Amino acid sequence: MTDPASPLPTPPPLAGEGANAEPTPINQYLQHLAAERRLSPHTVAAYQRDLENLTRLAAGKPLAELGVTDIRSAIVKLRSQNLSAASVARQLSSWRGFYVFACRRLGYANNPCIGLRPPKAAKALPQVLSPDACTQLLDGARTGATDDALPARDRAMFELFYSSGLRLAELVGLDLNDVNLQSGDAQVTGKGRKTRIVPVGQQALAALAAWLPQRQSLVRDNTPALFISQRGSRLSPRSVQLRLNRWALQAGLSQHVHPHMLRHAFATHVLQSSGDLRAVQEMLGHASISTTQVYTHLDWQHLAKVYDQAHPRARKKT
Repeated sequence: MTDPASPLPTPPPLAGEGANAEPTPINQYLQHLAAERRLSPHTVAAYQRDLENLTRLAAGKPLAELGVTDIRSAIVKLRSQNLSAASVARQLSSWRGFYVFACRRLGYANNPCIGLRPPKAAKALPQVLSPDACTQLLDGARTGATDDALPARDRAMFELFYSSGLRLAELVGLDLNDVNLQSGDAQVTGKGRKTRIVPVGQQALAALAAWLPQRQSLVRDNTPALFISQRGSRLSPRSVQLRLNRWALQAGLSQHVHPHMLRHAFATHVLQSSGDLRAVQEMLGHASISTTQVYTHLDWQHLAKVYDQAHPRARKKT
């Protein structure tokens, strides 16, 4: 996890920009994203790719001179490349953000992206494990001896995933002092380095309490990471993905399971039980409730399935 006090990595220079040259408008925007908005290097790199693509689509015309017609033409070119509506919408969002910055900071006269709507994309509902599948996953893969560190670590990770609805990056970024077993909560650093407090359930607390003594046998160099590898370093996201897939196979689940499915399962099951969309939004760390509303559609699917199975006028005649 990046130390908040340490300087963020500088975005790589664009082609044709020397070490002593004046920063280009795009690079000034990337510096703003990294230093002021403190976005992750991966996110900054994605913005850079989108903006470099705009310069290519504009065929050398300066960004300050682009108008609505130019941006609309760029969108048409993207669609002609068989890009998905979601990919085109993401690029348009990147361009719009750049022009908002350029108008405020760089003296650009207008934002050519204003009024342009991205192509509509069909919203795919997230894949969710049922409560029974979650129980099968967490209780069905009991492998290794009771004092084996890796199964204890994996159980603690997956229980915490499902208990608190964490993102993968949030889980691997947890430090020891982020989790309080006495109060039953954890401090999580999410997107944009925003922190939130999430509750931790009893099963997850018990799994964490079993893992912490085992962690002592693996830790090296006094790393603060809560979850560590066999080498004693902070566990990587890829390692968590592989371990979860292995657990799913050992538990006898037929479907492919990835970490975000446990986050989706947490949100869906809590919403089904409580109906409190705002609370789920807070626990997930969503900036907008519209992001959380996708789980209401999943809840409706569940209710519709129950209706079809239970209502005498909905059941098909045999």
